[in-house]
Amino acid sequence: MFFVYAIRSEKDGRIYVGMCSNVEVRLKEHNAGKTKSTKGYRPWELLYTEKVSNRLDARKREIYLKSGIGKEFLKSMVP
Repeated sequence: MFFVYAIRSEKDGRIYVGMCSNVEVRLKEHNAGKTKSTKGYRPWELLYTEKVSNRLDARKREIYLKSGIGKEFLKSMVP
Protein backbone atom coordinates (compact mmCIF):
# COMPACT_ATOMS: atom_id res chain seq x y z
CA MET A 1 0.00 0.00 0.00
CA PHE A 2 1.31 3.43 -0.95
CA PHE A 3 0.22 6.96 -0.28
CA VAL A 4 0.53 10.09 -2.35
CA TYR A 5 0.70 13.13 -0.12
CA ALA A 6 0.93 16.89 -0.28
CA ILE A 7 2.42 19.00 2.47
CA ARG A 8 2.32 22.77 2.84
CA SER A 9 5.08 24.92 4.29
CA GLU A 10 3.90 27.02 7.22
CA LYS A 11 6.83 29.32 6.47
CA ASP A 12 5.89 30.47 2.95
CA GLY A 13 2.90 28.38 1.79
CA ARG A 14 4.69 26.32 -0.86
CA ILE A 15 3.30 22.87 -1.58
CA TYR A 16 5.42 19.72 -1.88
CA VAL A 17 4.04 16.48 -3.35
CA GLY A 18 5.53 13.04 -2.74
CA MET A 19 4.76 9.37 -2.25
CA CYS A 20 5.58 6.92 0.53
CA SER A 21 4.34 3.89 2.41
CA ASN A 22 3.92 5.68 5.78
CA VAL A 23 2.75 9.29 5.75
CA GLU A 24 3.23 9.98 9.46
CA VAL A 25 6.88 8.88 9.40
CA ARG A 26 7.53 10.77 6.16
CA LEU A 27 6.08 14.02 7.54
CA LYS A 28 8.32 13.69 10.61
CA GLU A 29 11.32 13.26 8.30
CA HIS A 30 10.40 16.42 6.38
CA ASN A 31 10.01 18.39 9.61
CA ALA A 32 13.28 17.01 11.01
CA GLY A 33 15.18 18.34 7.99
CA LYS A 34 16.12 14.94 6.59
CA THR A 35 14.95 15.84 3.08
CA LYS A 36 17.24 18.26 1.29
CA SER A 37 14.56 19.79 -0.94
CA THR A 38 12.22 20.63 1.96
CA LYS A 39 14.69 21.39 4.73
CA GLY A 40 14.71 25.16 4.29
CA TYR A 41 10.94 25.57 4.36
CA ARG A 42 10.07 23.92 7.66
CA PRO A 43 7.68 23.43 9.43
CA TRP A 44 5.37 21.44 7.15
CA GLU A 45 1.73 20.53 7.65
CA LEU A 46 -0.14 17.71 5.95
CA LEU A 47 -2.48 19.07 3.29
CA TYR A 48 -3.66 16.00 1.38
CA THR A 49 -3.26 12.20 1.32
CA GLU A 50 -4.52 9.58 -1.07
CA LYS A 51 -4.22 5.81 -0.64
CA VAL A 52 -3.06 3.95 -3.77
CA SER A 53 -2.82 0.18 -4.23
CA ASN A 54 0.63 -0.04 -5.84
CA ARG A 55 3.82 1.91 -6.46
CA LEU A 56 3.24 2.46 -10.19
CA ASP A 57 -0.21 4.01 -9.67
CA ALA A 58 1.17 6.11 -6.82
CA ARG A 59 3.92 7.46 -9.07
CA LYS A 60 1.40 8.33 -11.80
CA ARG A 61 -0.79 10.17 -9.30
CA GLU A 62 2.22 11.98 -7.86
CA ILE A 63 3.19 13.21 -11.35
CA TYR A 64 -0.38 14.41 -11.92
CA LEU A 65 -0.46 16.33 -8.62
CA LYS A 66 2.85 17.98 -9.51
CA SER A 67 1.40 19.20 -12.82
CA GLY A 68 -0.26 22.59 -13.26
CA ILE A 69 -3.82 21.31 -12.92
CA GLY A 70 -2.85 19.08 -10.01
CA LYS A 71 -1.24 22.00 -8.16
CA GLU A 72 -4.37 24.10 -8.76
CA PHE A 73 -6.44 21.31 -7.18
CA LEU A 74 -4.15 21.29 -4.13
CA LYS A 75 -4.15 25.09 -3.85
CA SER A 76 -7.96 25.04 -3.81
CA MET A 77 -7.76 23.00 -0.59
CA VAL A 78 -5.83 25.70 1.29
CA PRO A 79 -8.10 27.73 3.59
